[in-house]
Amino acid sequence: MVDDHSCGAMVRAPSMPGPHEGYMPGFGNDFETEALPGALPQGMNSPQKCEYGLYGEQLSGTAFTAPSHQNERTWCYRIRPSVKHVHRFEKIDLPYWKSAPHIVEDVVSLGQYRWNPVPHGETALTWLTGMRTMTTAGDVSTQLGMASHVYLVTDSMADSYFYSADSELLVVPQEGRLRFCTELGIIDIAPQEIAILPRGLVYRVEVLDGPCRGFVCENYGQKFALPGRGPIGANCMANPRDFKTPVAAFEDREVPSTVTVKWCGQFHETRIGQSPLDVVAWHGNYAPVKYDLRSYCPVGAVLFDHPDPSIFTVLTAPSGQEGTANIDFVLFRERWMVAENTFRPPWYHKNIMSELMGNIHGQYDAKPKGFIPGGISLHNMMLPHGPDRNAFEKASNANLGPDKLDNTMSFMFETRFPQHLTEFAGKEAPLQDDYIDCWSDIDKKFDGTPGKK
Repeated sequence: MVDDHSCGAMVRAPSMPGPHEGYMPGFGNDFETEALPGALPQGMNSPQKCEYGLYGEQLSGTAFTAPSHQNERTWCYRIRPSVKHVHRFEKIDLPYWKSAPHIVEDVVSLGQYRWNPVPHGETALTWLTGMRTMTTAGDVSTQLGMASHVYLVTDSMADSYFYSADSELLVVPQEGRLRFCTELGIIDIAPQEIAILPRGLVYRVEVLDGPCRGFVCENYGQKFALPGRGPIGANCMANPRDFKTPVAAFEDREVPSTVTVKWCGQFHETRIGQSPLDVVAWHGNYAPVKYDLRSYCPVGAVLFDHPDPSIFTVLTAPSGQEGTANIDFVLFRERWMVAENTFRPPWYHKNIMSELMGNIHGQYDAKPKGFIPGGISLHNMMLPHGPDRNAFEKASNANLGPDKLDNTMSFMFETRFPQHLTEFAGKEAPLQDDYIDCWSDIDKKFDGTPGKK
């Protein structure tokens, strides 16, 4: 239930009819939306005087001189300019939210790891106090790399707001429903959906149905984008029309409030006298977005062999090195397996990418036991991994008719940087100490007899 001080009281733009109610479809589109008629200037960005006594302000997500196809910015028309939504800052501590570089001397990051779901406790937790960092990679100050988190949220943020100057956040719910009340509109998400919250965007997080648990990829580098499809062509995978950006919504409330800012891995709090969610109208292409993972259309082999898992990429954050991502967000959902004379689960491999996986629901085909919903695994760069013995034996001897993988949805945060475990991940989170043993009973099958399989 959302209380009277939540986004339920925000004034929204007129809704779109049908399935897009409250949202506008498209990824990276140039949108325009207003919660009051005539609030959005036409034909110009910065009129001498804005309607309703609003202030014009630009929020830039890229450098002014970024190439036009990459340039992102949004013009906001708000009750107060953002300089009125910050005051003197006081440094605060959020001890479980860590940023790279973060290397703990007595925690070993080299290894194959798996965790049970991080449990809910008895302590009331908000979006800020309930964030639990599992791994960090790269360097937040040089804007390279990422961090992975688990969030545990039981309570809404009351007259409290947040923004990250360090990163955009990719949010993957696993349990419960959240509402993100942002400067640019309202996003509700549930399991099997994701949301992207841009760097610098102010928001408050409300619990719609709790307790809530999920995963967060904190992207320090270039923004997430849709991957190039190459020979696949114009369709399938994640289609732009299935991404939804909220219509304008604003609050005009004079109440004591706090704004917390994450900056270079540190947290600072400032106190103001009003809600900062006061954007009455906006236009541009730098905005929050949500996506239903059930809209993802997988592609795969239709004759033989198992393609690389990159065919399941939903979003990618470029690194500057062509073809090697700062982060890839990869989805393993329900799909048909039809390849002939082929070992169908993920094959044994090691590569230059560090892979953190999370289970949203169901069973993962390469690890039918132990990797449960809410669980996490980590296979760091150049460490071998693959199916356990049971999965290998089943796949090697299966009748290879068409087979549907059902009741499954897992994902991967993959980065070119090594992922270092935090103290929480190494000492407090429910680590499966015996995970490495899942390969111990793989036996030797070699027989030098010609034609022997």
